[in-house]
Amino acid sequence: MQSSSVSLENIQKDFPILQRTVRDGKPLVYLDNASTTQKPIQVINAISDYYTNHNANIHRAVYALAEEATEAYEATRDKIAKFLNIKNREEVIFVRGTTEGINLVAYAWGRQHIKEGDIIVTTEYEHHSNIVPWQLLTKEKGAKLEYIGVDDNGELLLDQLDSYLKTGKVKLVTFSQMSNVLGTISNTEEIINKCKQAGVKTLIDGAQSVPHMKVDIEKLGCDFFAFSAHKMLGPTGVGILWVRKSVLETMEPFHGGGDMIREVHKYETTWNDLPYKFEAGTPNIADVIGFSAAIDYLTKIGMDTIRKHEIDLTKYALEKMSQIKGITLYGTKDLLKRGGVISFNFHDVHPHDVATIVDRDGIAIRSGHHCAQVLMERLEVAATNRASFYIYNTTADVDKLIKSLEKVAELFKL
Repeated sequence: MQSSSVSLENIQKDFPILQRTVRDGKPLVYLDNASTTQKPIQVINAISDYYTNHNANIHRAVYALAEEATEAYEATRDKIAKFLNIKNREEVIFVRGTTEGINLVAYAWGRQHIKEGDIIVTTEYEHHSNIVPWQLLTKEKGAKLEYIGVDDNGELLLDQLDSYLKTGKVKLVTFSQMSNVLGTISNTEEIINKCKQAGVKTLIDGAQSVPHMKVDIEKLGCDFFAFSAHKMLGPTGVGILWVRKSVLETMEPFHGGGDMIREVHKYETTWNDLPYKFEAGTPNIADVIGFSAAIDYLTKIGMDTIRKHEIDLTKYALEKMSQIKGITLYGTKDLLKRGGVISFNFHDVHPHDVATIVDRDGIAIRSGHHCAQVLMERLEVAATNRASFYIYNTTADVDKLIKSLEKVAELFKL
């Protein structure tokens, strides 16, 4: 267990937005962390410092500001490699987010390796970002997209994966390490082992897992891994795609332009070294540097500490919510198999109405399909409410949510 040098009780003080009030002076209770997280002052200051003292383009000049900016930018790549136990920094590619990372794989790897009759396998609890790119690719190539189903506990029916692999036609299995709706943590080890035995590539959407639990890419053994900075205290518009080097070397560029080239002539171009071959144009320098501060913040706390905090908070919330009249809770009851995400509905009450009532008490929860309409169809609902936690949330936040949800039950006479 990692030890924490940061007091969880005092963490809220580092987040300026959590000091504000909303809705007629109500203190803000932010419970939409699966969508995006708030930013500590350390991240805000890092971005401000870059623009105040070091603003320059990177990789292109020898003057002082450019060297400082380049050094800070590349230091983030090294921190990410250390944070996720990635042995080769050349495998770390900066993108705009998980969505762009997955699309990069679909374009630069998929269009080269997926042929007519091939199968790509995903799951019923995927975010649209891990469905739509594969729909586009399989339609273009005459391939098939298949789904691993979800059982009534919100866990994957992995026997279905076995059936797909037995066909010998599967080329890629792509899945979320943690569901953004159910909080279910996939059995990544079992999935990857099955795929390795069948010679099938694997892609993991780590958007929900990396911010909340310790992830070791070296141990995972997947081929592609994508996640976003904004879900782990960092800025929006920054993401990471990791690709195993042996695979990355077979891929053609995703975008063409500055920094991904070595030489450009009238009728031919040679590519830059990895990872820059996949990083065209001026990147999001300031926010990458801000992401560096976010990684420092999370490292100081310790990912094991964060995971334990969220397990305790989720247990507390589930116990309290289960006592509210008329409520339906989704997902597994096994706390070791789920993250700090709770989706729920009230009988015959539209989720938007629930979210609106809760918002009047200053509490921010999500309502809608959560970019997971395939899962909504499986659950036979149009939408759900979702409360999702992070390191700055407390049992006091949960108590306020419970009190507000009890108002919903009373108002609708449930």
